[in-house]
Amino acid sequence: MAMWNPWRGCHRYSEGCKFCYIHKGDLKRGVDTNEIVKTDNFSAPVAKTKKGEYKMKPGQRVNLCFSSDYLLAEADEWRTECWQMIRERQDLDFLFLTKRIERFMDCAPPDWGAGYDNVTVGCTVENQDRADYRLAIFKNLPIKHKNIICQPMIEPLDITAYLDGVELVVVGGESDKNARVLDYDWVLALRAQCVAAGVPFEF
Repeated sequence: MAMWNPWRGCHRYSEGCKFCYIHKGDLKRGVDTNEIVKTDNFSAPVAKTKKGEYKMKPGQRVNLCFSSDYLLAEADEWRTECWQMIRERQDLDFLFLTKRIERFMDCAPPDWGAGYDNVTVGCTVENQDRADYRLAIFKNLPIKHKNIICQPMIEPLDITAYLDGVELVVVGGESDKNARVLDYDWVLALRAQCVAAGVPFEF
């Protein structure tokens, strides 16, 4: 597995962002998370050695933009180049998570069509309100590989209506000294929904 963060920085977007670990870590280092900047790692997937070989070895899962959001509006001017690199590296599988799924079609490349074979999109939800809003959009998007990320899960969720075509559901709680409770019964209930729909589940 590899990491690729072409830019850094993000803005709190919904209730699940309350105790964001990126904001907390940046605050300790005196970094303004709300400042969105390209990183020195921007071209990582196509960087090569002196021998002309890709530094990022083929066959890997690449976690994309895990310190930001790939659909962040401030990154619109850079994303076209990122899509070009993703297109070039058909030998890598890219995964990004987003709370901004409503922006997807505005951010997709012109040749997206029914989706890229080497891109998995994870739609992140934290409560029923955001699940109903985001997943209603997500289920109708032309994406070949879809995950639902219920993290941090801060209340019971019913996502039964949104599981068609989903390859994986991931559930997790919050990491903070003031973290909101994750009731294990909520986890079991969500797992039961996935089992009934034949969707893999991870906690």
